[in-house]
Amino acid sequence: MQVTVFNTNKESVGQCNLSDEIFTTAYNEPLVHQVVTAYMAGGRAGTVAQKNRAAVRGGGKKPWKQKGTGRARAGTIRSPIWRGGGRTFAAQPRSYVQKVNRKMYAGAMRSVLAELLRIERLTIVESIDLEAPRTKLGKQLLNLLGGDDTLIISNNPTENLYLGLRNLPRVGLLDVPAMNPVDLLRYERVVMTREAAESLEEMLG
Repeated sequence: MQVTVFNTNKESVGQCNLSDEIFTTAYNEPLVHQVVTAYMAGGRAGTVAQKNRAAVRGGGKKPWKQKGTGRARAGTIRSPIWRGGGRTFAAQPRSYVQKVNRKMYAGAMRSVLAELLRIERLTIVESIDLEAPRTKLGKQLLNLLGGDDTLIISNNPTENLYLGLRNLPRVGLLDVPAMNPVDLLRYERVVMTREAAESLEEMLG
């Protein structure tokens, strides 16, 4: 499919031919939801740990005899109902990873990219860079592109571009291999270089 290419001043500089297989895909919301959920779950540490009554130190001796004291029977001072006792349902380290095969992941990425282009949240630019690694220049660039809340995707982001954008809130900079459905959906607009858009066919085709 033919897509208009802009410069950083939002002026049309021509057309580029993008893969129909990627950018004309119908939006598959259940698949996108599953992949996004799995991606976010994979980022959870799962290292929380608490001690149950078996793991808490002490409590080996019965506090008092079973009968005749007038108090409730007790077998250990480390019971969950005692202060300092173990947790009843203690959390244990676990993995939150959900299995998503490569075809599902690629399908979700195609679906998201096609939908972003369809609703005009994805813009293709010829190239993008900064003359110097300055936040002021980065802010000016974003104003030309439409403001903050922007994800920039480039095949080889320069150091100037990285340093000029890193202190700005709600701005992301990724290369193509690091692109993921969560970041694509998180930002209001996505700006992608022509080279990056044309290389997607190798990764998602």
